Amino acid sequence: MVKKIWAVSFSPAGGTKQVTEGIAKRIGESLGLPVECVDFTLPGARERDYVFSETDLVIAGTPVYAGRVPNKIMPDWKRCLEGNGAFAAAVCTYGNRSFGGTLTELHLILQQKGFRVLGTAAAVCQHVFSGLVGTGRPDAADREELDGFADGLAALLRTDKAPEPMLLKEGTEPEPYYTPLKEDGTPARFLKAKPVTDMETCDGCGRCTAVCPMGSIDRTDPGLVSGICIKCQACILHCPRHAKYFTDKDFLSHVRMLEKTLQFTAASNDCCLAGETLA
Repeated sequence: MVKKIWAVSFSPAGGTKQVTEGIAKRIGESLGLPVECVDFTLPGARERDYVFSETDLVIAGTPVYAGRVPNKIMPDWKRCLEGNGAFAAAVCTYGNRSFGGTLTELHLILQQKGFRVLGTAAAVCQHVFSGLVGTGRPDAADREELDGFADGLAALLRTDKAPEPMLLKEGTEPEPYYTPLKEDGTPARFLKAKPVTDMETCDGCGRCTAVCPMGSIDRTDPGLVSGICIKCQACILHCPRHAKYFTDKDFLSHVRMLEKTLQFTAASNDCCLAGETLA
């Protein structure tokens, strides 16, 4: 019998955390169980182990990067979590394009780490690259659908008999990584792109340093990004003076492509529970 609900989320921009914790809290309220939230975003949070048991339900949430679990964070999911028979749900958020192989990849990770996966859900959020893509998502209709997913998980756990998990077959592979495109349809190569800082606008508050999930922004010189940048936009979205931005031509062309092709496209959520057909 489940005695505690957990929400574990990697969420540099905040949308994934909101969705993941919303699902966990809804289930907790439905079953009258305590909920504990783990923010898996900053480097320090990914330096410890999270060990669960058969009396736990873990809602694990990640944003979609190029149609997959962020590749620089994927090893942390594998290293830090131990299921020991805990129930789980794999949740991802995506910016109105496609969630690709993310749910499959996260499901596989959880399954391999000893979790019994009861459901998967992909939720549309505003794209972190542009406020014109997925604007206002998740909206009221999205939240109603996610509430229904949470209620379905709660119903599975309310019975006396332990529900059968959703098992992916051995050898299952997630879809390949998505190749970002420029406006002309050719590959956009911005892997090494990093944000720049308007030092006349920057007041040195250190907020960007504090929110970088890779710990890549120098503490004494916020204009220096010495480590890996995963393009999560956390430093840009959290900068109170709007002093950070990208200038890389391929990156900006990719953003314009997204705005032209997805601005008026209404993508859908995708929710699946144990006992239903796997997508």
